[in-house]
Amino acid sequence: MREGMRMDLSASSAGRWDEIAAQAHSLFVYGTLQFPAVLEVLIDRVPQRETATAPGWRVAALPGRVYPGLVPHPNGLAHGTVLKGLTAPEWTILDAFEDDEYDLRTIQLSNSSGTAWTYVWTAPAAQDDWHPDRFTTDHLPHFVTHSAQWRREL
Repeated sequence: MREGMRMDLSASSAGRWDEIAAQAHSLFVYGTLQFPAVLEVLIDRVPQRETATAPGWRVAALPGRVYPGLVPHPNGLAHGTVLKGLTAPEWTILDAFEDDEYDLRTIQLSNSSGTAWTYVWTAPAAQDDWHPDRFTTDHLPHFVTHSAQWRREL
């Protein structure tokens, strides 16, 4: 479970997600939300997905955390997945799930997806990159369990 998760499920927040969902905006994910098991426990489904890359960014390890942050890097190429067809309630859940130190922004992708929303990390990050294979081996089952518990409590 992430520290400091946003819990803004207010009417004004819902209106924001209605607008984003209605415009069929995509979400570029590069960390734990790439994993179908995590999506399944959070939003009860795995939306349409497409592999994507984001030039000028890297997926950084975060001190003391098992999940990563997207940070600018002049020569970087962040690999991830674009989630398509998210509903307003799903956007609301995913936004509440994210740490307060993420900022939702649009970025340019280098494939046919064009631009997408993503969560950019705004606090200090490690110099090392985050490794999804290591996360899968060392943390995924426990992370899924905690994510499911967080979702039940939402």
